[in-house]
Amino acid sequence: MQAFKYITHIYFIGIGGIGMSALARYFKKQGKTVGGYDKEETKITQSLAEEGILLSHDISSGAIPKAFLDAENTLVVYTPAISETNEQWQYFKEQHFLIKKRAEVLGMISSNLPTLAIAGTHGKTTTTAILAHLLKQSGYKITAFLGGISENYQSNYIGDGNDVMVVEADEYDRSFLQLSPDYVGITSTDDDHLDIYQESKHLQHAFSEFMRKVPDLANVFVTEGVDFEGNKIGFTEGSAYHIKNVSIKNGNYIFDLETPKVYLAGLEFSLPGRYNLTNASMAMAMALTFGASPEVLKQALKSFTGVDRRFTYHLKTPKVLIEDYAHHPTEIKAVAQAVKEMYPEKETLAIFQPHLYSRTRDFSKEFSASLSAFDQVVLLPIYPAREKPIEGVNAAMLLEKINTKKQLVNKSKLPIIAAQTTAEVIVVMGAGDIGKEVVNIKAALKHEN
Repeated sequence: MQAFKYITHIYFIGIGGIGMSALARYFKKQGKTVGGYDKEETKITQSLAEEGILLSHDISSGAIPKAFLDAENTLVVYTPAISETNEQWQYFKEQHFLIKKRAEVLGMISSNLPTLAIAGTHGKTTTTAILAHLLKQSGYKITAFLGGISENYQSNYIGDGNDVMVVEADEYDRSFLQLSPDYVGITSTDDDHLDIYQESKHLQHAFSEFMRKVPDLANVFVTEGVDFEGNKIGFTEGSAYHIKNVSIKNGNYIFDLETPKVYLAGLEFSLPGRYNLTNASMAMAMALTFGASPEVLKQALKSFTGVDRRFTYHLKTPKVLIEDYAHHPTEIKAVAQAVKEMYPEKETLAIFQPHLYSRTRDFSKEFSASLSAFDQVVLLPIYPAREKPIEGVNAAMLLEKINTKKQLVNKSKLPIIAAQTTAEVIVVMGAGDIGKEVVNIKAALKHEN
């Protein structure tokens, strides 16, 4: 990028985040020297290190590699999740380094490329991954920043070239308003991040601002039920992109998509849940509008395998073990619908780790309703993430409202519970560190059987 012409080194504070690590991979691909700090070692940081990126898990300023101590050639990128008391952030600020938020840097990249951006409080990660896959398989040289690990490419970044950029547009902290999109998809606008927006109307206004970045409504796509203008995607007659004739064959969806210009019959898609059909159809609509071949897209959709931690199967026999990132009531409700559709006769167990005190407080009624759709619920303590405790807000408060067989436990109990449960389908959900427990649950299930 011309704006960073004299920058040869990029240092990321919070490099292990899904958005930050994708951006780190982008700059590494551009030939920059890339490094960063993250508080703990994860699969993502391990893979970054294997790719030649310099990693540190020591927060002290003395742990910053010498390569990144020259303010003349170093850009420092940070995420809003980083506290201003972070010692490394304070050091770079005091030494007058060029410091930018991740969203601002991503916006600068998008201003130089034809950009397709997907936003939404739910569904944006899967839709972005599908869209990137469709365009890549259609022969475009793409740059893609994904909010999850694509199972097709085992990465959250694709760096083939500059024909088109595909990006997940994050509404948190109004980050998506930094982007310069040419095509926009909005999957959902349910209330969320009220710790940032305070009121629903402020969240809706931010989405409206984001949508208005694209002057031509022909390039705006919205899921039916979302109260914005644009090409509607959905199951109802009159939708611009109408999903029809849905059936299930060998665990996959078979469906037709009626579009303004072409009728696509016999599409095949492997991800469970009606919500994933709208995600897939939005990606198809945007790829078609961008100019991809309908027949190529049809084959590409069939070959999409999914996104890590989005209805990811870990076991299918003798018991089913599914992991999902769901951390909002609407997402949990969608997962429950998908499970019931795929396994209508089987008993289900949801293991859920609430994420954020504020979200648990704001949506306790909705959480209890969505979790009550499962036959059994195992609740973990709230994962605080960036927040401090709120008086009176805890997992016990939520547990009391759930109307099904339920219990509150610590993570250490999960393998025993999984091994002893009568449920045939176990779903592990949450956006905190619950994902680390799946390997232990899986081992317990294998040992039990």
